[in-house]
Amino acid sequence: MKRQHKPECLNNQLIIFLICLAGYTDALFAAEQPNIVYILADDLGYGDLGCYNPQSKIPTPRLDRLASEGLRFTDAHSPSSVCTPTRYALLTGRYAWRTRLQRNVLGPWDKPLIAPDRLTVGKLLQQRGYATACIGKWHLGQNYATTDGKPPVGGAKNALSNVDFSQPITDGPITRGFDHYFGTIVPNYPPYCFIENDRTVGIPSLPMNGANFNIPGPTVPGWKLEDILPGLTTHAVNWIEDAAKKEKPFFLYFSLTSPHYPVVPSSEFAGTTPVGAYGDFVHQTDRSIGQIIDALERAGVAENTLVVFTSDNGPEITGEVNPGAYDRVQQFGHRSAGELRGAKRDAWEGGHRVPFITRWPGKIKAGTSSDEVICHVDFLATVAAILGETLPDNVAEDSVSILPVLLGKELQEPVREATVHHSARGKFAIRRGDWVLIDAPSGDDNGTHGEPQWLKDERGYPQHSHPGELFNLREDPAQQNNQYGQKPELVLELKSLLQKYQQEGRSTPGAPQKNDVEIQPFSPTKPVPKTPANKATQKN
Repeated sequence: MKRQHKPECLNNQLIIFLICLAGYTDALFAAEQPNIVYILADDLGYGDLGCYNPQSKIPTPRLDRLASEGLRFTDAHSPSSVCTPTRYALLTGRYAWRTRLQRNVLGPWDKPLIAPDRLTVGKLLQQRGYATACIGKWHLGQNYATTDGKPPVGGAKNALSNVDFSQPITDGPITRGFDHYFGTIVPNYPPYCFIENDRTVGIPSLPMNGANFNIPGPTVPGWKLEDILPGLTTHAVNWIEDAAKKEKPFFLYFSLTSPHYPVVPSSEFAGTTPVGAYGDFVHQTDRSIGQIIDALERAGVAENTLVVFTSDNGPEITGEVNPGAYDRVQQFGHRSAGELRGAKRDAWEGGHRVPFITRWPGKIKAGTSSDEVICHVDFLATVAAILGETLPDNVAEDSVSILPVLLGKELQEPVREATVHHSARGKFAIRRGDWVLIDAPSGDDNGTHGEPQWLKDERGYPQHSHPGELFNLREDPAQQNNQYGQKPELVLELKSLLQKYQQEGRSTPGAPQKNDVEIQPFSPTKPVPKTPANKATQKN
């Protein structure tokens, strides 16, 4: 006689089986431990790539191809419109305005911004057995030994500094989650040399002048600015080839120095675009990224590698030798920010909406796009999700996983409740859904170098006297119609949410955490301190 199973028993068994299967799938997924390559361009605009701007006059065939092979985000953002804060958030999953860096960026000799005990993406991956490397621009501070025991000086009038370059550099990348480092701190900052792990490659012993936005300071003999990008690329390619031969998975953070100034394309690329030296430099940057992708292919690891490409903020508008973003519109008809308003430093979209392309064969569907609002600060939570890790409350306080978006899952709600943007001078903006509130009278942070009159006339930006700006980005992506005075309730809602995020030390679910310092609200009457570091950072 056959046993008669009750339907509910069968259903229960099926449910248990499916739960076990889901758990097994998650464990299997986590056990795969894909290689991860995160490529961060420097000052590359939303409109510089052909796959984002059909009217772009700069050829970017390798990035366009990468987009066709993966997922292209159309509403991705850097957490800040300048360098250092974006890099801090990317590696820690925490907004940099929770630290001592309330405005601008770090100077050449500033101390580390990432606390020694803070978990970074690199540290998490090291714990899971990954080989990790940072190759390129660091710009998050480190400690230098000095010949006189005093704090480092150099730059401006002190061209040769008091740094003892025969001693190790401490508290740099190899103490913040990377087994290996090779790069420059900032391409236009001293010391002008490559740094490998905790030592300079050679001893900077000659003065470098301040031309082309360089901060005066010591350089190694024979240092050529145009050799930086090729040198970094070659080192990254070699590191990938070596890492691929080992049994460990690997993580490469390839932090490009281009197309940040000094704009110095190699002779091979000079004159290859109709957008001057800047266009040539972007073209060369595209080739550099292609060389990284080719290295993955040659090593036979491309199929199990998540590649992320993005930029740290919007395009540069100032230019000493080469025209900035606004001048390029008039001289070459090329719009580095596309149709977005603003540029690097600004709280407007052009300051922080950036290209963001991901490729992961077999996981990410090729040739797709997403309008999901995401942010660089989400990287740590996303990596944790890939590894099947649960993060404690005092880690990655502002990071959410975008893994469901990468995998093409159907979302019931946005992955982020809201996203906070921060400008060079400390203006806050908060984005929720279609709406963005700039909690300052204007999103401009470039002052006299900001929007030229011809652009204001072309776009028809109306003047206003409101204490803030409110835009519906779905209806008004160019931010021409300020609705601050028409929607006071929405303004209050967004201000309250911003204050909640500021006060609770986090913007994600979890126990409240402490900020490192009291957060400074933007003050239009408060001048930028005229310290040597900040004089330098006005150019970055």
